[in-house]
Amino acid sequence: MISQNQMKKTPSNAWRFKGNELKYVKELLDKGLAGGPKGSMNARLEDAFAKRFGVKYAITSNSGTSTLHQALMAFGVKPGDEVITPPLGPFMCTSTILHAGATPVYADVDQETFTIDPKDIEKKITPRTKAIFAVHTYGGVCDMEAIMGIAKKHGIYVLEDCAECFLGKDRQGRLAGTIGHAGSFSFQATKHMTTGDGGMLITNDEGLALRMRKFGNHGFKNTAADRRTVKAMKDVVQDPAYLRHDGFGYNYRFSEILAAVGLGQLEQLDTFVEKRIAMADEYLKVLKGCSWLKPQKVTGREVNSYFTLAVLFEGEKKGISWHDFRKKFMELGGDSVYAAWALAYREPTSALVSGKGRFFDDIPDQGMHVKGFLKDVKCPVAEHLQPRMLQFTTNQNTAAERKSQATALKKTIEFFGKK
Repeated sequence: MISQNQMKKTPSNAWRFKGNELKYVKELLDKGLAGGPKGSMNARLEDAFAKRFGVKYAITSNSGTSTLHQALMAFGVKPGDEVITPPLGPFMCTSTILHAGATPVYADVDQETFTIDPKDIEKKITPRTKAIFAVHTYGGVCDMEAIMGIAKKHGIYVLEDCAECFLGKDRQGRLAGTIGHAGSFSFQATKHMTTGDGGMLITNDEGLALRMRKFGNHGFKNTAADRRTVKAMKDVVQDPAYLRHDGFGYNYRFSEILAAVGLGQLEQLDTFVEKRIAMADEYLKVLKGCSWLKPQKVTGREVNSYFTLAVLFEGEKKGISWHDFRKKFMELGGDSVYAAWALAYREPTSALVSGKGRFFDDIPDQGMHVKGFLKDVKCPVAEHLQPRMLQFTTNQNTAAERKSQATALKKTIEFFGKK
């Protein structure tokens, strides 16, 4: 049971929705959900998102999981293909590969950046490799120069998963999501910008844009890469002989009301990211000189957008347990510290699919095409990191809130001893 003091202590996230979200929702409802002279809310959000990221095409979707599935299908991924993904991070980077009928292949992560290791990607390439997931975990950007070099060498696709990395930049100063063949973003509630749920795909490739949009729109033949070019005259459509579908697809469309919220959120995205970076900077000042807390490495011109501040905990060298550190930090006024997700190949679902070829234990044969995909999986760095990761929250609104969290971390380190 949450006490009244705890309720008062926890800051409200209402500040995140003080822009034009309500204005755009009201505008939409006042028009009976119909698009106005500026177009539908989805079109307006897509246009604004594409402009902000400097790309030709943006495609809304109902989740940041659907976007991954859409991109893989647009790449032509099929049963028998392999897609390389890191095991450290959200399980959806495994499940969407299985959705596409392909086999997940796990490449280890880098000890210091916590993102997928290009050297291990190269080792995992086979003639069946179709794509690479470059997952920008915790807000840190992968080594995209190396990854794109591997992709070009082997003629394979790269999908950037930017669910945790809005406006992050790689070592060459390029925005995450704009470097690979497609970039995927999530608008889930905890993300840099949110609509409660939802997602976005971006690309400069017209063919990919068309396929990604069509796959998320029932395969309607009047779908186009650019939403604004979709035209189907009513007199043409309302004919018994009209054939509507020339491709296969799911219903991954994004609601107009959520798109209205997204448009208001996007207008504040730079501010949201700046706040997260400011919080991370406060933590990093405190962490200087602490030998047993090692933050995610940032190099060169890279910009980490700090979905969280990820830190490798090595307190066991001092006889401190991960759980005791977390408990003390929260006792001293810190927000909750989050653990890393279990490695994808250690989730019970992966064992079920690999061991029995099943997606549900009581229904056989649905996943026989990927049975055995866990054979010989080895990612020792990820296995070392995962139980030792600490994720500190970064979505504080005010300088006072940021100071409070930094102070809590400082007191916790001092309690256990800095050296």
